[in-house]
Amino acid sequence: MTNSTVLKGNWNELKGKLKQKYAELTDDDLLFVEGKKDELVGRLQTKLGKTKEEIHKIMEDI
Repeated sequence: MTNSTVLKGNWNELKGKLKQKYAELTDDDLLFVEGKKDELVGRLQTKLGKTKEEIHKIMEDI
């Protein structure tokens, strides 16, 4: 996954693309709090039923 600074800077765009691709995601699922990237990844793992590595790949590919 990109570093936290880049992720934070592009988060609104990335969040919109994730919501388009995975309609079941809500704003609460995609809440990015600085310093809690692992918590965000954990929420996405639970919601999408994917591994941590798969979540990182999805975010890199978008």
